[in-house]
Amino acid sequence: MANAKPPGPNQTPPKRSNLVRLIAIVLLTLIVLVGLTILIIWLTIKPKKLVYSIEDGAVHNYNLSNSNHLSATYYFALRAYNPNKKVSVYYDKVDVVVQYDDQTISRGTIDPFYQHKRNATRFKLNLSSHDVTLPEQTARDLKVERSAGRIEMTVKLRARIRFKVGMWKSRHYRLKVTCAPIMVHYYSSSKGFQSVSCDVDI
Repeated sequence: MANAKPPGPNQTPPKRSNLVRLIAIVLLTLIVLVGLTILIIWLTIKPKKLVYSIEDGAVHNYNLSNSNHLSATYYFALRAYNPNKKVSVYYDKVDVVVQYDDQTISRGTIDPFYQHKRNATRFKLNLSSHDVTLPEQTARDLKVERSAGRIEMTVKLRARIRFKVGMWKSRHYRLKVTCAPIMVHYYSSSKGFQSVSCDVDI
């Protein structure tokens, strides 16, 4: 009768191999179940897109030197609306940029905040330019618009946000908001200002 040969150095004993396979199957099943649970919850909640708009704006203390250096202060009334019934939002970081003719002329931030469900949050953005150098053509265009009494501007927001549903909190997402074109009057606000809806991308 032939004697059974012991497993070679490169062979895994059958029992250990089966145990590893079983653990892998269990882990994979758990991952799939967790993923499906999150997906079902997300589809059940049906999150709606966040809504942003600029409701007012004005330019003050405007000064454009002969050397094309711009100094001014800008006021914008920003409205952020969360239309969701079951989803609230953490805004952990919010950066604001003001542009004219694709040139960034001012930067700012909004303090971190938490937005409840079905909540409209309003911000008064007060930003400024301090001796910002403009390209010659941009400066010429700005002078023309200045003589007309209003200026076409763009406001952009970049934020790191998290969603909250019950006790569950999502990972961070990048929120991009672009508000344009904003026709901003010099010195006076509200009078004749047309509200601008913003494009929102997450």
